[in-house]
Amino acid sequence: MTLTTHIGSFEFANPIMNASGVHCLSAQDLDELAASAAGSFITKSGTLEARVGNPAPRYATLPYGSINSMGLPNKGLDYYIQYAEKFQAAHPDQPFFLSVAGMAPSDYVTMAKQIQASSFTGLTEFNLSCPNVPGKPQVAYDVEATEQILTELFKVFNKPAGIKLPPYFDLAQFDAMAAVLNRFPITYINSINSLGNGLMIDPATDTTLVRPKGGFGGIGGAYAKPIALANVRAFRERLRPEISIVGTGGVRNGRDVYELILCGASMVQVATTLQEEGLGVFPRLLAELQVAMAENGHTSLTDFQGQLHTITTPVTDAVSGASVKD
Repeated sequence: MTLTTHIGSFEFANPIMNASGVHCLSAQDLDELAASAAGSFITKSGTLEARVGNPAPRYATLPYGSINSMGLPNKGLDYYIQYAEKFQAAHPDQPFFLSVAGMAPSDYVTMAKQIQASSFTGLTEFNLSCPNVPGKPQVAYDVEATEQILTELFKVFNKPAGIKLPPYFDLAQFDAMAAVLNRFPITYINSINSLGNGLMIDPATDTTLVRPKGGFGGIGGAYAKPIALANVRAFRERLRPEISIVGTGGVRNGRDVYELILCGASMVQVATTLQEEGLGVFPRLLAELQVAMAENGHTSLTDFQGQLHTITTPVTDAVSGASVKD
């Protein structure tokens, strides 16, 4: 059995990695990820200037996931570029991802120029979807603004690039965003970021579980899985075949990884479960993924990637025996 996968010209030993924001703030965190069983890793989303993020409490565990309003704490773009260049020089055969996020549309071009001028040749992920910065919208919900940013970005950037997207909920949204993305030399998309602006209450105190933004935060974990599966599937059906998809959201076990790949993902990122379980999550998920593959007779990811079946025959009601149309 092989778990090898590809994004663009890059090959990875297996499809599982961290999501940006979890265990990736510092060089030590990133080195630990690189030494783990993960197939690759991604840095924290770097901004032009370092940020401390939102005030605590800004993360809480929920029965089936998490809520967070971290606010993009990071050490700044320079820190992550320097780390990327140093790691790449020492490990030229271990590709990884550099994540960046703009606080304003013009930041993306500025950061793209800086990365373009660096020696980093791996994959850069432009995060257009953070829901947790007060006063800053999720850019990728504005199709025209996204198109403008990508137009200016790709005038100065010709290295492998990915776009991190928020969750979409209407087929018209998928149509509109895919039409824009297909116009640009994008290597991959990452779908989805957390479900923005949820709210949970502490029953012991009748207060919100997180402090920033009046208690509103991104929802992750099992709550996000159906939305993540739908987004990966919808974009796989609409994007050019050469644009890969990184599936993110709701991964708790190997079957969850399997299903994101079944919907069309080439790699799968883990956030809440990694936060709760630590680096030991990677060997566990890999073992469980192989069990799921074996149960379905697969020996490689390409055997089932993007091969989700749909119901095409009439369903019979178990009680009446009548055909069920809806």
